[in-house]
Amino acid sequence: MSGISELDQITRAASGDRAAQAALVNRNMPIIFRVAYRMLQDRAEAEDVTQETFLRAWKHLPNWQPKAKFSTWACTVALNLCRDRLRKKKPVLMDELPERVDTALRPEEALASAQAQDRIATKIAALPERQREALTLCALEGMTNIEAAAAMDVSVRALESLLARARRTLRAGLHAERVGDAE
Repeated sequence: MSGISELDQITRAASGDRAAQAALVNRNMPIIFRVAYRMLQDRAEAEDVTQETFLRAWKHLPNWQPKAKFSTWACTVALNLCRDRLRKKKPVLMDELPERVDTALRPEEALASAQAQDRIATKIAALPERQREALTLCALEGMTNIEAAAAMDVSVRALESLLARARRTLRAGLHAERVGDAE
């Protein structure tokens, strides 16, 4: 299925072609899961959102209009599902980062790195929802500003503003933490 265009795959998937559906899922599930996990900070919730995203995709594919890439559209669906879930529950900070094994680091370096990642993840989790979404899509998932803006249903200028505020807040929080540690 790798030689088939995305539009052809979507057309085939919409008509019930299981191989095309599987190819779309295989290509897009990792990003959908990562976005959901970073937004919800709960593996089970992220898995549910990922599954629900694809269930909605199959339901709406027959009428889908290719205004954006499938992955951008699917991210929009996933973000909306995440927003719904976040509205229903009180925000909870991430207990732990996803496991990353870096065998090149000495134990004390690995500990310092893990602590830094924990501090950054905590600061990202504390950002306002829209800033966290923008940062997740652009900085962590590598979407272009145009793709992220489309996924969030905002203008590119609004997305850039959200990114700037998120980065400024992160820098200020990390700087305050360093100053506090130095005292």
